[in-house]
Amino acid sequence: MSILNPEKSLSKESNDEIVRVSNLRFSWGEKIVLQDISFSINSGQIVAILGKNGAGKTTLIKCLNGIQKPKVGKVEVCSKDISEQSLLELSKLVSYVPQSVRTSFPMDVFDVLMLGRRPHVSWRTSPEDLETVSDTLRQFGLQDLAFRRFNRLSGGERQRAIIAKAVVQNPRIYLLDEPTSDLDLQHQLLIMEKVTDIIKNSGGQKSAIFAIHDINMAARFSDRVILLHEGEILADGTPSKVITQDNIATVFGVDSEITLSSAGSRMNIIIGERLKKGDRENE
Repeated sequence: MSILNPEKSLSKESNDEIVRVSNLRFSWGEKIVLQDISFSINSGQIVAILGKNGAGKTTLIKCLNGIQKPKVGKVEVCSKDISEQSLLELSKLVSYVPQSVRTSFPMDVFDVLMLGRRPHVSWRTSPEDLETVSDTLRQFGLQDLAFRRFNRLSGGERQRAIIAKAVVQNPRIYLLDEPTSDLDLQHQLLIMEKVTDIIKNSGGQKSAIFAIHDINMAARFSDRVILLHEGEILADGTPSKVITQDNIATVFGVDSEITLSSAGSRMNIIIGERLKKGDRENE
């Protein structure tokens, strides 16, 4: 059974609210990391959480799946507070891809992907589980690495394997923290295309939320951008509304030029010079 449907779907975002964050606040001691974060996401949406390093992107992703507990506020998944959901219940709904994976555990790549089926396996692995894993290995170009030890993979190969494991898990929500950070350009596009195809072909039943600092990736692969700046939401909307020269200057401290493809369907952000202190005030 292929999770990655090769057929193109005309399905669009549904009105089914799949994630709600209400008045979330998180801090490490006296240091406030996230403050007054509120938003909701409908099933079928592909949402980029964009911001520079240290903006709170990773912390927000971890709050969305319960790894980090907010000091104030709550997170609801499928209309239920995640603090009231069991680990098994949550793992059927949400898969999480961390920014980096470091392990010395001697497992084959095939077995790592099989771990993604655990929320759905009662007693023993079924032929359907094996087929799903084998198919996903092929889809992500990992078939030649299936029986290589995970701890002997390169950083990029490990990242692809962990993302493939998340796909095998077959959740409703994909949470990805900097999913392209260790990948070469070809595999960056492969991963983002596969994930977005899954959402587009889900009939409005799945969503993806990815934290990223690559502005062009956010513009190309999301239909909504939540822009974080100093722990707060600076802007929230479509890529064309959020990714502006002013917002790029405010958040990333650089000048930029934004162009559209000849068909007008793709934004291209060209990064210019680093802005010096006071440049913004003089504009």
